[in-house]
Amino acid sequence: MERQRSFSFKSTRFLVFSFIVSSSFIFLVIFFTWVVKSNPSVHQATHFQFNKSFVNLGGPKPVTVESSSSSISNDSAGTVKRSTVTDSPFFKRENASGSDKFSGLKEIQRQESESEVLEDGDSELEDPETDQDGAPGPSIEDIEVESSELTEKDEIRANSVDKLELPSNIENKEEKKTRVTSVDKNEVPSNGKIEEKKINSCDITRGKWVYDERYPLYTNGSCPFIDEGFNCDSNGRRDRHYMKWRWQPQDCDFPRFNAEKMLGLIRGKRLVFVGDSINRNQWESMLCMLMKAVRDPKKVYETHGRRITKGKGNYSFKFVEYKCTVEYYVSHFLVHESKARIGQKRKPTLRIDAIDHGSSRWRGADILVFNTAHWWSHYKTKAGINYYQEGNQVHPRLDVSTAFRRALMTWASWVDRHINPGKTQVFFRNSAPSHFRGGQWNSGGHCTEAAWPLNDTLGMSYPEKNKIVEEVILQMKTPVTLLNVTGLSAYRIDGHPSKYGKNPGNRYSSNIQDCSHWCLPGVPDTWNEILHFHLQSKQKFKSHSRFQL
Repeated sequence: MERQRSFSFKSTRFLVFSFIVSSSFIFLVIFFTWVVKSNPSVHQATHFQFNKSFVNLGGPKPVTVESSSSSISNDSAGTVKRSTVTDSPFFKRENASGSDKFSGLKEIQRQESESEVLEDGDSELEDPETDQDGAPGPSIEDIEVESSELTEKDEIRANSVDKLELPSNIENKEEKKTRVTSVDKNEVPSNGKIEEKKINSCDITRGKWVYDERYPLYTNGSCPFIDEGFNCDSNGRRDRHYMKWRWQPQDCDFPRFNAEKMLGLIRGKRLVFVGDSINRNQWESMLCMLMKAVRDPKKVYETHGRRITKGKGNYSFKFVEYKCTVEYYVSHFLVHESKARIGQKRKPTLRIDAIDHGSSRWRGADILVFNTAHWWSHYKTKAGINYYQEGNQVHPRLDVSTAFRRALMTWASWVDRHINPGKTQVFFRNSAPSHFRGGQWNSGGHCTEAAWPLNDTLGMSYPEKNKIVEEVILQMKTPVTLLNVTGLSAYRIDGHPSKYGKNPGNRYSSNIQDCSHWCLPGVPDTWNEILHFHLQSKQKFKSHSRFQL
């Protein structure tokens, strides 16, 4: 009986043990199957995160330029510190060859926008990263293509990682790349550069001119500051279409100029334009645009009692209600025009190693807008024979491009030594194209018959002097914002005074036309809208940065 009871007990234990083993095996099979099915999505998510990190780490290294991009340090609003065209640092051009038509500013702003979320570093990766398998990581081009082809579901998931609100009106592929690069929280700097990026993400150089009946922003009758050479309407021009065009960027809305906001931005400050007569063109435009918000015109006056004419080169207009001044100082080359003894005579020279002697007037300004280009196309500067001087040496012959570069470097050195980026915002407007047909200004060149903008600018190339400006700005330590007006102005052959640059009652040769300067109201108003846009963007960025801190 004892044996039978013992046998029965052992049999029961064996059955229980077998059941537990079988159940465990089935559970392991089910669990393994579930892991295998779910593993691809996990791996895919991990791969996506890697791509994002690689884009951030592998982007171009910011250069110090306060206007466009590159070796210029960034300011608070999108300038390139070394050569930036905005308060954002990083004005570096990827395509220095300039083969693309009027692509300079677009390239600069794109670099500036992309580099704002990166820390200072080299423009290329010194040691390419590798993935977990040891294979070389994907190139930047591969990553950008992969990022731009993300599904809508992936993009929503990526945007949910960080709560940045990107501009909803920008739908181009470049913005999709930006979304990917700014997704990883670990890569987002805490100094407000993301807000700066959003503000300056509008590429204002790509667009078209749109006929708009709400323009012009002022009339020649409402503005007493338009000198005779730019007052085409008073000089007999009867077609008024040239006043009605508004620049519309391709990928974003461009804010209409608001005179009250602009005066608010410069309240208690000095807005100073320095350069040749094309900058005087823009300065007069700014005065006229600001007058729209002035309730009492008598509270705007020239501090020295001067009347605007071509014969005078220095002006300072006081806006009493806003305690600000809007000033212009003539400087054709930004460097010193001098004289030297050549043989038995003293002849004019250009000291490309010395800043203009009027530079003391520029110091202390809160906003500086520079330009030079117009006079570098004159005979003496183009020929460069016994004209360019450095120290006591007058060069028997010097190429104009070389001289222009050395002059710009002299200007850049002065800015770096004497301008405080904490107080002064620096802008540099590049060249505005001329539209002479059938000859030059003194050989029968004309543009009288042009009443509408050009359909395209394919026959024009990006000026070499613009490339030099960009390269010099990139080497600066002071933030410089580049105002690239070349491409958009190239369409406006209709905007020049042509034969209406003088009053018909005055004596002048009908063979000489002005296809370099611009009628007012007209194209320079758009340049000032761009300047206003940058100043607003910088102000918004500063406000966002203070809020974050």
